[in-house]
Amino acid sequence: MSSTPGTPAGRAATPGRARAGRAGATDSAAVHDRRLLRDMLLIRRFEERCVELYSAAAIRGFVHLYIGEEAVAVGVHQCLTERDAVVSTYREHGHALARGVPVRAVMAEMYGRVTGCSKGRGGSMHLFDPARRFYGGNAIVGGGLPLAAGLALADRMRGEEQVTCCFFGDGAFAEGEFHETANLAALWGLPVLFVCENNLYAMGTALAREHAQTDLAMRAASYGMAAWAVDGMDVHAVQEAARRAVTSIRAGNGPHFLEARTYRFRAHSMYDPDRYRSKDEVQEWKRHDPVTALADKLRAAGRLTPNKLKKVEREVTEEIEDAVKAAEQAPQEPVGDLLRHVTGRDEEGS
Repeated sequence: MSSTPGTPAGRAATPGRARAGRAGATDSAAVHDRRLLRDMLLIRRFEERCVELYSAAAIRGFVHLYIGEEAVAVGVHQCLTERDAVVSTYREHGHALARGVPVRAVMAEMYGRVTGCSKGRGGSMHLFDPARRFYGGNAIVGGGLPLAAGLALADRMRGEEQVTCCFFGDGAFAEGEFHETANLAALWGLPVLFVCENNLYAMGTALAREHAQTDLAMRAASYGMAAWAVDGMDVHAVQEAARRAVTSIRAGNGPHFLEARTYRFRAHSMYDPDRYRSKDEVQEWKRHDPVTALADKLRAAGRLTPNKLKKVEREVTEEIEDAVKAAEQAPQEPVGDLLRHVTGRDEEGS
């Protein structure tokens, strides 16, 4: 979906109607852009709340935050339908929220409660919602890549025209799973959109210390698929790149690869002391904050007033606090149910 829809084909050439068409397109673009901002703010505020909850020991285990990378998830999801499939990584809170997994279900999963999207068994790294074709986070680096190829192959064998979108980081690019999956996807012409979120450090090693050739899009193209890089800090740029790629995939042109050049403002995980990069570097990247950049752009264009921004912030905060309250009141799984979904027994344990 383009961020600025054009005038509908066949529009009459009379000046009055032409002006109305432009005004309608402008209004539509303004509404769309404000929704992009709201989606990114929801992810940002959710992640910031998770920091507070983790520090208070309400959330436990490993937590990998998406702060700084919101434009990638939100931009790509504008071009996917409900029938498309999405495969994610262990840094997947933003992907799940952008996909439409309810905030309550994600927060409850963070708490390990039965009302969570994975029934409290997955936690931060294993969000899963098959009803929305969100096939989960994956704690294994690159582990989602072969699953994405399998989903795409299955859809095609059933004669369905969906796209499978697979998110992964630059660290996964060094794994055999990526190269094997890219080869098979290109060989078989599978409808897969590979989205590499290149935040420059994988877990904690600079890209240039791990890869002799740091142009990941160029390397992906060697498998015979269309591939290009995009500014991952610009939601409009991501949206347009994803639209171009998804349109081509749906036309039967095989897999496509997007290298979203982005940056995480927080450490790799809540356990990470973050000593592999300088504070000055982080501050420099924060000057390109995708949330702030879009808000500034909308204000400059007269599409966002201070009152509208305050309203969005209030709505987002209320939604997240409602999810926290619901999670705190939700039950934990009974000990007697621990073998459910684990063995070959049915759900009643018989």
